[in-house]
Amino acid sequence: MSLFNPSRDEVRNFFFEAWRKSNASQTLTDLEKMAIQIMQRHPEYHAILNQPELYLQQAYFPELGETNPFLHMSLHLSILEQISINQPIGITGIYQRLCAMYGDEHEAQHAILDCLGETIWHAQRHQTPLDNNYYLQLLTKKAGLPPPDGRG
Repeated sequence: MSLFNPSRDEVRNFFFEAWRKSNASQTLTDLEKMAIQIMQRHPEYHAILNQPELYLQQAYFPELGETNPFLHMSLHLSILEQISINQPIGITGIYQRLCAMYGDEHEAQHAILDCLGETIWHAQRHQTPLDNNYYLQLLTKKAGLPPPDGRG
């Protein structure tokens, strides 16, 4: 699996395999352990994870209101990694503030996920790279903090 640009099938197989290993009480890597925590917080995905033969090639259409569970879980993993290394700088403190605001780590992650999703959409719409400053502006606003550049 390519670490920096995995294919759709590689991402899906990662989640299927981690789920299978966890259910079989097999040893998990640290990344798989993080993924399992996310999967456990999403029981609505368990039936999908239990049937890789049916869902490996499944298409999801956001314009029809469908959520891609693999994308959703991947974004959670990305956010947890960002928090663990505090990149972009300040996200760990923002996450802690959101946890206090929401009273729940998972809900705080979803708040960050909304900001990340909007940042990705913004980059795609404007055909630009991801903008960390834009992301941080969204995050600080979500957390009720002043903008990172000091402007209101």
